[in-house]
Amino acid sequence: MPFSRRQLLAITSLTVASGIANASPRSGTPIRAIAFDGFPIFDPRPIFALAENLFPGRGAELSSVWRTKQFEYTWLRTMSGHYRDFLGVIDDALVFACKSLDIELTGVKRSMLVESYLKMMVWPDVVPALSMLKDNGMRLAFLSNFSPAMLDANIRAAGLEGIFEFQLSTDAVRAYKPDPRAYQMGLDAFGLKREEVLFAAFAGWDASGAKLFGYPTFWVNRQKQPREQLDASPDGEGLGMIDLVHFLSS
Repeated sequence: MPFSRRQLLAITSLTVASGIANASPRSGTPIRAIAFDGFPIFDPRPIFALAENLFPGRGAELSSVWRTKQFEYTWLRTMSGHYRDFLGVIDDALVFACKSLDIELTGVKRSMLVESYLKMMVWPDVVPALSMLKDNGMRLAFLSNFSPAMLDANIRAAGLEGIFEFQLSTDAVRAYKPDPRAYQMGLDAFGLKREEVLFAAFAGWDASGAKLFGYPTFWVNRQKQPREQLDASPDGEGLGMIDLVHFLSS
């Protein structure tokens, strides 16, 4: 994927600002497409700020339990064959988190928090990175646990219409990542070989799951988390989207 001198200079300056944790050059089959999880693109931090505003002094604690329970529920529902779309899982996890922490959750606050997942903005580095990737012919898609309604709403809210070729939701296979049925959607949509599609993950478990499936994988590790001990490491890792662009240009 060749970049112009101007783009490479832009990548270098932005990468210095963000810092690369690990972005080793690749070799072998060229990457022709990228399948993104939702959260390398959409910024959930305002949701957790809202939790603190609604529950002063308890927001961080609530957000931690809420997020953990969201993904526990996706895995349990996939394993049990009892699928529920991700917005429903988010709602269920919020109710559980508040009950477990003895926090009173009114109907109004419940709606405010759950509906905030329908109007997320993008991280600051997303638009320039996506522009560079598109300008250089990279095919882009979401491959996300988000429901179709969540993807549509957030793409509109963030002004990303027309950027992504496919909006792949686990609703289509009724199985959440890291189930192989979820990752297979990217190959089926792009019609490419596994080694030609890079998966861009937000969570360490998703980076490991995609790598175990066989995707070349880049971990957008915005939270500076340690790697999961799951017998699979991403091919590249960085703190943001510009690091991903730099990785592909190496």
